[in-house]
Amino acid sequence: MKKQIAVLLILFIAFSCKKEKNNHQNKEVAQKEMENSEDWISLFNGVDTKGWRAYNGDAMPPGWIVKDSVLTFDTELGLEQDYTGGKDIIYGDEEFDNFELYVEWKIPEGGNSGIFYHLKENIPNAGPPDIAPEYQLIDDENYAKIHDLTEYNTSLGYENPSELHPLQATAADYAMYPANTEVKQLNPAGEWNSTRIIFTSEKVEHWLNGKKVLEFVPWSEDWYARKNAGKWKNEELYGSFKTGYIGFQDHSSPIWFRNIKIRKL
Repeated sequence: MKKQIAVLLILFIAFSCKKEKNNHQNKEVAQKEMENSEDWISLFNGVDTKGWRAYNGDAMPPGWIVKDSVLTFDTELGLEQDYTGGKDIIYGDEEFDNFELYVEWKIPEGGNSGIFYHLKENIPNAGPPDIAPEYQLIDDENYAKIHDLTEYNTSLGYENPSELHPLQATAADYAMYPANTEVKQLNPAGEWNSTRIIFTSEKVEHWLNGKKVLEFVPWSEDWYARKNAGKWKNEELYGSFKTGYIGFQDHSSPIWFRNIKIRKL
């Protein structure tokens, strides 16, 4: 009897291991199929800045270049004194409503940037952060050590104002929803990370390095409660557009982007 139980236990363990292996393989196959899908539209060719331009502009701002097949913001080049426009950029060839966006990025120590979507142009007295939702990109570990956040965070009513608030950390829906720190894995400054944003009117997902770290329902009761009680309470147009441009933020620090692609949902 004991031998039969032992045999059954071994068979059960072997079956469970095989099932887990098959599930893992199926996920890998599904991931590869998704990445190789013909539905993906490349937003960056690795050669030049075709399709990209300044927000509210006709050409790329100084500082944005292609270097080593990477879309790069070089702060030294961006300090040209004869340029008075903003240095945020958009992919200006097409607007998107429901989409899945994939991009790889890295920032330096103390760096800060962001990914905008549903961004509209030529809106008086409003810049990209006042209009478009932002997937936050920042050096979580070092930003508050290098930059004094106390006055700014105090104005927002945040506790521990000298520290980076969860709504300001990487993969947050900036000033709206924080990322789940229990599953979030952010690579250190100077190393590449991957971001995936999935947007539909029913659900928004933020992914970081292959893990889903945030999910929320846009324009829901909870969404409006957060919007009306937080940083955007006086910004009537914030998050209101259901289609718009994809944009990258200049925040006066170097930033690198590659493998930028999108597919419509």
